[in-house]
Amino acid sequence: MSFDLKKQLAFYGAYHNNKVNVGIHITCVPILFMTAVLLGSNVTLPKLPSFLRKYPLNLGTTAAAVYSVLYVYLEPIAGLTLAPLLLTGAATMSTLRAKFGNVANRWAVAVHLGTWILQFIGHGKFEGRAPALLDNLFQALFLAPFFVWFEILFKLGYRPKLKRDVDLAIKEAIAKFKAGRKGEESS
Repeated sequence: MSFDLKKQLAFYGAYHNNKVNVGIHITCVPILFMTAVLLGSNVTLPKLPSFLRKYPLNLGTTAAAVYSVLYVYLEPIAGLTLAPLLLTGAATMSTLRAKFGNVANRWAVAVHLGTWILQFIGHGKFEGRAPALLDNLFQALFLAPFFVWFEILFKLGYRPKLKRDVDLAIKEAIAKFKAGRKGEESS
């Protein structure tokens, strides 16, 4: 996976170009991420020093921290604005799991599965294209929260030139995909 932001956003955007599907993802991806973090909080790691105990060290919080660092590396301003949300969300999910135990786990599994189903419906019914994860699982799972964040930032007017460049790259990728599909149908 390259750390070329435009390339990464265009890859993901080529699978998420329909407004309804994008709306489904803007709603579901944060929920999906946080339910995964909650489930990851079941895997505890060594204890942190007492001054950091508000942020429990487990697989979920570690994943949120890794995502945050990589997002800051990929695009510092967007990454720095998303990182506090991811880290606070991860700490909250750990607290919920610690307080409610298996009840939180069961709810997280149900909601997690529900958000996946909604996203697959979005791809099948509205996008007319298989999800990005079928072509590159790691890239799709890593990029989903950041892509959603960029969708929001772009709507707020963030980096208009980048948005234009990404939109152009998305159009080219979709045209290439459609041309390939037409070639397969005519064979």
